[in-house]
Amino acid sequence: MGERISITTPDGAFSAYVARPAAAKAPAVVVIQEIFGVNQVMRDITDGLAAQGYLAVCPDLFWRIEPDIDITDQSEAEWKRAFELFNAFDVDQGVKDIQATIKTIRADAGCDGKVGAVGFCLGGQLAFLTATRTDVDAAVSYYGVGLENRVPEAEKLTRPLLLHIAEEDQFVPKEAQAVIIAALKDHPQVEIHTYPGRDHAFARVGGEHYDEADAKLAGGRTLQFFQRTVG
Repeated sequence: MGERISITTPDGAFSAYVARPAAAKAPAVVVIQEIFGVNQVMRDITDGLAAQGYLAVCPDLFWRIEPDIDITDQSEAEWKRAFELFNAFDVDQGVKDIQATIKTIRADAGCDGKVGAVGFCLGGQLAFLTATRTDVDAAVSYYGVGLENRVPEAEKLTRPLLLHIAEEDQFVPKEAQAVIIAALKDHPQVEIHTYPGRDHAFARVGGEHYDEADAKLAGGRTLQFFQRTVG
């Protein structure tokens, strides 16, 4: 179903996985990766959005460290590598690469001009920053890590943002959740949903903390949000 495209930046080019919908023209959604690269989980999410009618694109944001990372959450060695990548990753540069992806996909013949973004884990933080720093039309953040350090940027937020927060997230402790919710709950552009009993990555199919019911609930809320904001 998917294809690979190349996205050009002043520093070089990187690849992105694209899945196209049945419609000739549709809104686009940028899928922002976890710490495992553009792996099968991310490609499946991208394909799923295309099946829902969106032109979906998942850029390789680790390309500056190592291109085409594709690992899983199923072994200790892969987790170790994932955290090495996470620690080496330049968030500010990553947001610029997301902006380049938005620009490229918006110019695609299959895009109607509207572009949303959805990110998971590391991508959840990047989705928040995409909402505050780029010209994306709307963004969704799943269990974003480190958001408590980013909330001052909410003053720059002029586009709709949906947050999914796992209440028992081992990477986003209760104190951090309290900071995020207190800072954003009254923002006119922000919608927040919390998921009691859920841990980090509850929507990652095949993951240790996957919860089918809440993954479906969050997925339905995400689709409704995109239908309202990008069409």
